[in-house]
This record gives sequence, C-alpha cells and structure tokens, in this order.
Amino acid sequence: QVRLVESGGGLVQTGGSLRLSCTASGETFAANQMGWFRQAPGKELEFVATISRKGFDIRYLESVKGRFTISRDNAKNTVYLQMNNLNPGDTAVYFCVAAQMYSDATKADEYDYWGLGTQVTVSS
Repeated sequence: QVRLVESGGGLVQTGGSLRLSCTASGETFAANQMGWFRQAPGKELEFVATISRKGFDIRYLESVKGRFTISRDNAKNTVYLQMNNLNPGDTAVYFCVAAQMYSDATKADEYDYWGLGTQVTVSS
C-alpha cells in the first residue's frame, strides 16, 4: 500500500501562485508514476499533470501548459505541482495519485493510490 498526503492548497487571487506537495509513504516502490487530478464543484474529475519516476514522461492538461510545472524528488518520495498565473477556472480539489503500472497516465482508473485532496480556490 502507498499512502499519499497532499499539502499546499489555499486561497489565492487571480494571477497568483501556489505550490502543491504530495508525499508518499509505505510501499513507495509502487509509486512509479505520480500525478495530479482535480475536481471542481459539479464537474467531473479531470487529469492535470503526471510524471514518471525518472521524470522522462511528463504530461499536462492542455489548459495548464505553460502555467503549471510538475516535478518530483524521489529521495523525499514527494511530487510537486507549481501553479502560476492561476485563474478561477483552476478552483478545485486537487488529488495526488500514484500508479505502479499503467498504459495511459492521463486516465484516472490507471491509478491505484489516491490522496484525500487539497482545496485550491482562486478568487477573481
């Protein structure tokens, strides 16, 4: 089992920045692919970003490209999501995810492990 704990959410104004962190514990060898999904009120779960263990495979939701950066520190078992130039459309609960094996890292059902989520609210 892998336990994921997110931190770094909060309230920010349009144009502001936040950095989310997610630390894995337990059987961290299973956290080969890590990433972030988000869910806004009344909307479906949405893929945001993902990164492979060695950082060679990185993907983003089109609407966050150029604004968000995903990275990871394997020594700390932590994945980060730097979010810049935030807008109200980014308001959501952000979930950290991890998978040992996958075929399409942008699909939610590929991920075995999920954190409880952290709220990000962007005011206009």
